[in-house]
Amino acid sequence: MNKNDLIHISKMTGKLESLKAISTNTVTNNFCLKMNKTKSDNIICKFCYSHSMLNTYRKNMQNCLQRNSDLLSKKELKNNQIPFINELYIRINAHGELINEMHLHNIVLICNKYKRTNFALWSKRKDIIKKYFDNNKKPSNLILVYSNPKINNIIDKNNIPKYFNKTFNNVSHDKFINKQNCTGQKCKDCFKCYEFNNINTIVEAVKINGRLDKNI
Repeated sequence: MNKNDLIHISKMTGKLESLKAISTNTVTNNFCLKMNKTKSDNIICKFCYSHSMLNTYRKNMQNCLQRNSDLLSKKELKNNQIPFINELYIRINAHGELINEMHLHNIVLICNKYKRTNFALWSKRKDIIKKYFDNNKKPSNLILVYSNPKINNIIDKNNIPKYFNKTFNNVSHDKFINKQNCTGQKCKDCFKCYEFNNINTIVEAVKINGRLDKNI
């Protein structure tokens, strides 16, 4: 099979070092573009690391991420389009966001093919999540993390959107200090987000290009 017909799996660096991810192209995602252009300083998307990276020093990643965007969102994947996965954890949407229900449907197909892997999907698209899982079974190895768009507005375990398992929240460095539990370690040293556990609310101080921003 032509490699252009295969889903691309990225090897992550930085905070996500040692993890692999199935991502899509942030800079062609209409939802991401709209959120990134917000005039509100209270919306985390205004400070999106992915937009910054993919438009500058990681611009060369756009081709493989766009291929994933097209393959995942346009029609149901064939079994041989799904690459071999032999990982304990896979991140979904290290870059990008759900595009439509077909995109989510194909993620579900991948989860069902590799039941021994925990897939953790970050998304702000609770509309797509609800509409799809109102009519389809959620895989037991899929952890849904609601990526809260609002800064300094922690969503606790009692208010997690339907079908999501956890919320990921960004706060100013000097606020909610006692609640910050994502504090600079690499994901491989923690895995709070990637496992089914009693930790439902993840809180991190806002970072710009991977560095703590003390102006927010």
